Amino acid sequence: MTIATLIAAGRLDERLLDAALARLPRARFVRWVDEGDAADIEVDADQSSIRATFEGWSGVDIIAHPPGPREKRLLVADMDSTIIGQECIDELADYAGFKPQVAAITERAMQGELDFAQALAERVALLKGLDVAVIEQCLAERIRPNPGAATLVRTMRAKGAETILVSGGFTAFVAPIAKQVGFDRFVANVLGIRDGKLTGRTEGRIVDSRIKHDELMEARARLGLMREATMAIGDGANDIALVTESGMGVAYRAKPALAAVADARLDHNDLSALLWAQGIPRADWVEA
Repeated sequence: MTIATLIAAGRLDERLLDAALARLPRARFVRWVDEGDAADIEVDADQSSIRATFEGWSGVDIIAHPPGPREKRLLVADMDSTIIGQECIDELADYAGFKPQVAAITERAMQGELDFAQALAERVALLKGLDVAVIEQCLAERIRPNPGAATLVRTMRAKGAETILVSGGFTAFVAPIAKQVGFDRFVANVLGIRDGKLTGRTEGRIVDSRIKHDELMEARARLGLMREATMAIGDGANDIALVTESGMGVAYRAKPALAAVADARLDHNDLSALLWAQGIPRADWVEA
C-alpha cells in the first residue's frame, strides 16, 4: 500500500475527497493534514499509477510518498520559473531589445532541445553592452517569488533542513532572491562586467545540469543523509538530473521532459503545498 497526499487548497471537501477515493483501487482515507486543504490517503497502487489516475483533474495535486519519514532534511531548488515566476535572462534581454530571440532559446533549452551551455552563451552574448544598473531595475520591476516559496523554505529551515538555491541564472539575480526567500545558500553563474557594462560572457564554471546534481550529492554527503531525506524542485530539462536523484523529486508547472520523470508534479497548488506533502500542518508553517 502507498500513502499519498491529496491537495486542493481551500476546496478539499468531503465530496471531492469521496470522488478521489472512488478513482483509486482499494483506497481509504487516513487523516486530514489540514481539513479542507490536504488529506492523506492509503492506496493499493504504485506512485506512477496514482499520479496517472489524477492526470488532468483540475485544481487537485496528489503526491505519493516513498517509504520512510516524510519530512525532508535537505531542499535543493531551481530558481527561474520555479522559486520565481520569471526567466531572469528573458526579462533582462527585454531591456536590451532582444527578448523574443532570447526567450525562444530559453524555451528550447528548457524543453531539452539545446545544449544548456551553448544556449546560455548565445543568450548572454546578446546582452553585451547593457548597463549593469539595468539588473537592479529588472529585479525591482519584474522579478517576483512564486506564491508559497518563502513559506516552504522558511518552514523547512525552521524544522532543521538545509535549503539551497541552484540556478543556471546569474548571481546578480539569485543572491537577492535567495536572501528574500530565505535560503541558506545559493549557486549560480556570474555575468562578466567591465566598466559598468555587461561583457556578453559569463565568468567561471557554468552551473548546468551536472553542477545542480553535484550540489545535491555534495550536500547530502556532508549532512550524512540518505537519498529519501532529500527534496528537489525544478521546471525544465536542465533539472532532470537533480530531480531524479532526490528522495522526492518535484516538477513544478514543468516542461514535459521533467514532468515525465519526476516523482511528483505540482500543477495546481502553490509551493507551500509541499509542506502538506511532508505531513506538516499549516499551524507549524513559518508564514512569509
